Amino acid sequence: MTDAVTDTAPATASFHASDEATARLKKRRASETRLRLYGVIAIALAALALVALLWNIVSRTMNAATEHYIAIDATIEEDEDDFLGVVKKSARGAFPYVSGRSAKRELYSLFSDGAADDMRQAKEAGTLETGEAVPMRFLMSDTADLYMRGEFGALETRASEGALTIEEDGKKVILRAQSGAFADALGLAKAGLAREADSLRRQEARQAVGIATLEQRLPDLTGDERENTLAQMTYFKSEQARFAAEATALDALITGDRDTRLALSNRMASFFVAAHGGILKLTEVSAETALAIPLVPMQTTETAPGGAWSLHILDRPEIGRPVKDRQIAILETLKDEGRIERVANWKFFSLSDSTQPEIAGIKGALIGSLWTMLVTFVLAFPIGVSAAIYLEEFAPKNRFTDFIEVNINNLAAVPSIVFGLLGLAVFLNFFGVPRSSPLAGGLVLALMTLPTVIIAARAAIRAVPPSIRWAAMGIGASKTQTVFHHVLPLAMPGILTGTIIGMAQALGETAPLLMIGMVAFITAVPEGITDSATVLPVQIFNWANASERAFDMRTAAAIAVLLAFLVLMNAIAIILRKRFERRW
Repeated sequence: MTDAVTDTAPATASFHASDEATARLKKRRASETRLRLYGVIAIALAALALVALLWNIVSRTMNAATEHYIAIDATIEEDEDDFLGVVKKSARGAFPYVSGRSAKRELYSLFSDGAADDMRQAKEAGTLETGEAVPMRFLMSDTADLYMRGEFGALETRASEGALTIEEDGKKVILRAQSGAFADALGLAKAGLAREADSLRRQEARQAVGIATLEQRLPDLTGDERENTLAQMTYFKSEQARFAAEATALDALITGDRDTRLALSNRMASFFVAAHGGILKLTEVSAETALAIPLVPMQTTETAPGGAWSLHILDRPEIGRPVKDRQIAILETLKDEGRIERVANWKFFSLSDSTQPEIAGIKGALIGSLWTMLVTFVLAFPIGVSAAIYLEEFAPKNRFTDFIEVNINNLAAVPSIVFGLLGLAVFLNFFGVPRSSPLAGGLVLALMTLPTVIIAARAAIRAVPPSIRWAAMGIGASKTQTVFHHVLPLAMPGILTGTIIGMAQALGETAPLLMIGMVAFITAVPEGITDSATVLPVQIFNWANASERAFDMRTAAAIAVLLAFLVLMNAIAIILRKRFERRW
């Protein structure tokens, strides 16, 4: 026996110490190292994506946390009720040089209709002085607010070299400067013309392709169809010639003499000259001369020495942005005078939805969500816990209860929109529950949350040791007393945790609520469960689909509020579990 052991030991050692075994061991360890590396990379990518998402939300939320106001003097009479008219009158008084219907319309659009609401509320509260001019802050419109945030590009300032000679020519102004002061503007203008010429040549090429295609089809056509095709070819050829002529004309302008003034259009970058407290918009430009129109009048037309005037360029063409050049000039003047203020946007929490982004808030959606969650909890918690107690403690084990358990598990995986269809068919169409109300939303979300509550409650009840039940029954307690006096209190932390997680899931649902009409535009704050209302996820959905760009910031802020609620609810669930959880 000893000899046998002695004989096999060297063989085993030699097998594990062989070159083949060593190679297999290295290969296995390398595979394990790669697996760990893949796991670390996956976690890092997931964390990076999460950080990028949160950064995007937080950065946009910070923009929504503030809003801009324009400070000007206003006069309001004691019996005044046309507060929007007061805003317009104050604007005309602050900018008397703005004349003409279109110019005044651009001026008025710098102010939000919310400014009139602020005046109305101030007068009702007795904090607004009447009968005399007083400094007031007027809420800025969404377009002007976006410009102040740099959403349409920022003015690039070019340092001035040499003196600027100013000469009035009717309603326009002739500007002359030495050392090629306007060469940058001329270069950018020609670059814009080059882009237009390229676009025209592409259109010319498309017309040529169309002509070639029709020529290939022409031999197979007869009668009216041939005549129509010939007419279409004639039209394409005329358009091709027109595009070619326009491109050639632009090429001539681009290669023209730098001393020839080039006309500027709203498809090019915008050029402004600031001098003597005024702002001029260039309409024609050469290297050393320019023709301009005053947007903000100058205090004098004397020659401006070098350093006393500046050239400002906005690369984005006027036709491609909602804020116009005149509005930019007024806003830049107000900013230089210190009459634009940026303050905290508390209205976001005190106002409801609106078609104007600058006065849109989440109060109505927030209250609607609270009412809806209240209905959901009142229905889902007692019914779900009762069902869990019955199935776990009292129900007999037969095919019927097995069928119920299988269906409960299946319902937990059903898409949420199915519950919306069920609510639409049963609660709204059959029972007549008010559409777009927290009652309807709560009923639908309660149905969706019930399986989660039942499964979590059953797991918590099942986790209570059998010894607790035996001890209670051993001292004479009935089955009902054992369950409600001993088992249920011990399982309650787990039940509450599962319920809160289910409620958090319901809080973020959108699809089922869209089916029951909670997508409606609601501006009033709901005062009960039967009033028309919306909820935070649907409000976010509506703002995300809005055409106004300013709603993007409100969408991010609403998402941040929703995430805060979800984090809070999950934190409560963790605290409850840590506080009341028992180790058996």
